[in-house]
Amino acid sequence: MTEYGRGQGPEPWHPEDPLYGDQGWSGQQAAGGQSPYGGQPQQHYPQQPQQHNPQQYDTGQHGYPSYDTGQQASYGGGSNQQSYDTGQQASYGGGAQGGYPQHDYNGGWDTGQQASYGAGADPYGQPAQYGGGEQPDHYRTPEAYPPPQPPGRRRAVPEQKPDWDPGPDQGEHAFFAGGGDDGDDYDDDDRGRGGGGGRGDRRGRGGKGGKKRRSGCACLVVAAVFAGGIGGVGYFGYQFYQDRFGAAEDYSGSGNGEMVSVVIPKGAGGNQIGSILKNAGVVASVEAFASAQADNPKGLGIQEGAYTLQKEMSAESAVALMLDPKSRNNLMVIPGDRNSKIYKEIDKRTGQKAGTTAAYAKENWKELGLPKWAESPNKDVKDPLEGFLRPDTYAVSEGMKSEEVLKKMVAGTTALLEGYNLETKAKDLGLDNPIDVLTVASIVQKEGHKQDFGKISRVIYNRKSLDNPETYGLLDMDSTVNYVRGESKLGTGSVDELRQIKDPYNTYWAGAKGLPPGPISTFSKDALEAAINPVKGKWNYFVSINANETLFAVTNAEHERNRQKYLEEQKKND
Repeated sequence: MTEYGRGQGPEPWHPEDPLYGDQGWSGQQAAGGQSPYGGQPQQHYPQQPQQHNPQQYDTGQHGYPSYDTGQQASYGGGSNQQSYDTGQQASYGGGAQGGYPQHDYNGGWDTGQQASYGAGADPYGQPAQYGGGEQPDHYRTPEAYPPPQPPGRRRAVPEQKPDWDPGPDQGEHAFFAGGGDDGDDYDDDDRGRGGGGGRGDRRGRGGKGGKKRRSGCACLVVAAVFAGGIGGVGYFGYQFYQDRFGAAEDYSGSGNGEMVSVVIPKGAGGNQIGSILKNAGVVASVEAFASAQADNPKGLGIQEGAYTLQKEMSAESAVALMLDPKSRNNLMVIPGDRNSKIYKEIDKRTGQKAGTTAAYAKENWKELGLPKWAESPNKDVKDPLEGFLRPDTYAVSEGMKSEEVLKKMVAGTTALLEGYNLETKAKDLGLDNPIDVLTVASIVQKEGHKQDFGKISRVIYNRKSLDNPETYGLLDMDSTVNYVRGESKLGTGSVDELRQIKDPYNTYWAGAKGLPPGPISTFSKDALEAAINPVKGKWNYFVSINANETLFAVTNAEHERNRQKYLEEQKKND
C-alpha cells in the first residue's frame, strides 16, 4: 500500500495522475513527481508490519467525524486530522515532516480492510529522513486530479450549473448525438481522469458540457427526405384522385377544322375506339370518349369502318359524328357488285386517279393471294379477280393504296372458301373446276332473291345440260347480258336481239352454251351454298314478276304463262 491510500485492487490510475505507475507495496519506488528523500537513495523497509484494525464505517468511530461516503483518511502531523470533503480535495497538515510519528492511519474503505501504521520501533533503528524540506501536495492545486476513491463508495461529481437556464432538457435523439457511447458505464471520477473523452472530460475543460451539437448536414438530409416523401405522397394521391374522381381531359367544340381519317376495326369497344381517336388527335383522352359513348343512348351503335373526323373534337361531338352515316368513309361491297364498280370506289376513297385500281388489278392479279386453282383461269375470262372480292365493309381512307385494299378483299373470299373443299364439290356437281362453282353462285346472286336461291341453282344445272330438249345447253340468263353490257336492267330486250350479241358471257348466244367463262359478280355465302347444294327439281324456267315473287316452270308453255303475269306486273309499275 502506498502512503496515499492506494488499495490492493487492480484499478489503474489515470495516466496523467502524478502518482501514476506501480507504487509497489513496500515503498521500493518513488512516487511520481516526488524526489526520493533529498536526492539520496530511498530507504527500504522490506518488512513493514501491517496491523488490521476494525473497519471504520459511517458510525464515527475513533473520534473521527462521520461521512456518508466513508471516504476519510488522516495523515500524521501531530494530532492534526485530514479529511476529504465533498469537493474531493484533500487537506494536509502543514510544516515539514520528520518521520513517521506514532499516529494511527485510519482510512475507511468499503473493501472491508483497513490498514494502519503502528507506532512501533523502526526495525532498522533509524528514523526516516527527508532531505527536501516540505513535500509537494499533488491534490491541493486547482488543476489537480481528485484523490483516489475506494471502489463502490465514490460520490458523483455534481454537474456545474450553467449561467442561464436553458429550460428542461428534452434529451437528444441518438441520430443527432453524433457519436457513440461516452463511457457512461464508468463513474464520474474515472471520467475526470480522462477515461474515454466523455462528459466528465468536457466538464473538466471548463465548458458547459453535456449537450452535443446537432449536425446541420444530418438535419438537412432528414428534411430533404421528409420533403421528398411528402411530395411523392401528394403527387400519387393527386393522381389517384384524378383517376378515380377527377374529370377526364377533354377538348371543347367540334374540332379545329383539320380533317383526319381513322379506321375502326370490327368488334372494337369504347376504350379501343377512344385509343384510336386519341392517337389520331381527335379526342383528348380515352376516358372522355368512353364516358361520352356511354352517355349517348345510341353510343353502342358505332360500327367498324373508316371515319372522317376533325382533330381536337370534344368526346361528345366525336361520338355524335361517328353515329352520323355521313362521317363514315367506308367502302361497302355488297353481294352482286361487279369488280368494275368496286375499283372505282377504291380510287375515289383513296384519292387516287380514276382507273388506277383497275389497271393495278389487271397487271398484278396473281400477286393478291388467289387460291392455286384460280391462277389459271379460262382464256376468255374478262377479270380474273371477278367473284374473289368478298362482300363486306372495308375501312378505306385517303392515302391508302389499291394493293392494300384488294388484298383484304381477296383474303376475305379465300377464307370463306377454305371450308368447302370446292375442288371435290365441283367434280360431284359435274363442273370442270372450282371457278365454275363461283360462277353458278354469282348468277344465283344476280338472278333472284335469297328465298329462291336453291331453286334458281337447280334451274342453272338443269339448263346447262346439252341433253335437255327444253334448252339444249343454253342458260338464257339476263344477268349475263347485263354483265356484257355493263348494265343492271330487268328488261334486256327481245330474245332474238339478245341472241345476236356474240360474247362468251352472253348466255343467249348460241356460241356460248353452258356456263360463262367466269363469275359475273360478287356473291354471298347463301348464294355459294345454294350453288354447292341445289334444291332437287325439274325446273327449267323461272321469272321474277316482282321483288317478292318468282315463278318456276318445267316446260316452255308453262313458262310463257308466267311471262304474261310478269308483263302485267310491269304495266302496273308504268
